Amino acid sequence: MANVPLGIKTHAQKVCSLYKRSLRNLEAFYDRRNVYRYQAVLMRERFDKNANIKDMRTAVELLKAGEEELFLNQHPIPRKFPYSHGGVAHEREVRPPDWVLDYWHPLEKAQYPEYFKKREERKKEFIAMWEKEYGKPDPKDHHH
Repeated sequence: MANVPLGIKTHAQKVCSLYKRSLRNLEAFYDRRNVYRYQAVLMRERFDKNANIKDMRTAVELLKAGEEELFLNQHPIPRKFPYSHGGVAHEREVRPPDWVLDYWHPLEKAQYPEYFKKREERKKEFIAMWEKEYGKPDPKDHHH
C-alpha cells in the first residue's frame, strides 16, 4: 500500500523523482563506487544546468525528454531493495489479516484475556463508528 500515489505531484517533485531514478539506474550500471560517483556528479551537473529555467513549457519538455532518455537507457536488470516492491523479499512474510483471530478456539483466546477483551471493545467502537457514518444495515437487504 505504500506505493499508492496520493495527490498531484508538482513539477519539482517530478524532477526530483527523475533525478533519483537516474541515480539508481547509474548504480545498477556501475558497481565500483568511484566510477558510480563520477557518473553521478556528471548527472547532477546536467540537472543543475536546467535548474533555473523559468519558462514552464521548456521545463516540461526537458522533463519529458529526461523521462524518455531514462527509459531508453534503463538497465536490463535494475537494482531493487530486497523488501521494496519487486525485491526478492517483498511480501515474503505473510501477515495474517485481523479476522483470523475471530476463528481462534476459546482456549487459545483464554491465554490472552486482556488483549481479546480490548479487541472486543474496539470491534464495538468500530461498529458504532461505522453505523454513525453510514447508518445501520437494512434487514431486508440481507439475503438468506
